[in-house]
Amino acid sequence: MSSGLLSGHLLLILKDRVPLFRILGAMTDKHGPVFTIQLGTKPALVVSSWEAVKDCFKTNDRVFMTRPSCIASKYLGYNGALFGLSPYGPYWRDIRKLAILELLSNTRLEQLKHVRASEVETGVRNLYVLCTNGRTGSTVVDMDQWFSNMRMNLMIRMIPGKPLIIF
Repeated sequence: MSSGLLSGHLLLILKDRVPLFRILGAMTDKHGPVFTIQLGTKPALVVSSWEAVKDCFKTNDRVFMTRPSCIASKYLGYNGALFGLSPYGPYWRDIRKLAILELLSNTRLEQLKHVRASEVETGVRNLYVLCTNGRTGSTVVDMDQWFSNMRMNLMIRMIPGKPLIIF
């Protein structure tokens, strides 16, 4: 494994429109299947062989499993109490088990199927209203915003059970 490659600015590397996986593949051919690169202030490990990936995620999984501590985890995540920001440990295992068994189980998803269908129907109806309000026959709709609002409405309705309509 080489010690951190100096590969230049990431945006300058990508300026030729060559996909990142091709660039990393060429670096793999030159430096071997496992090497590190610097992404900003953080080193990143690039692993491109099946055997090395297996070693990372089977043999040394506990080393790679935890998240680095960051200020966002402390202040936004209530000292690591949020599922997405908590470091690997007993609390993370318990909250993961709770999320899988209670929130993401097939039974729970089946119970909320009608909510998803209803929100999609409401979203499409609101999209139709947005599209037919134009006097010139064509209307510009920000689909990113529309999908974002639909996802937010769906989450709000599934978690507390009340709709929040923002269209």
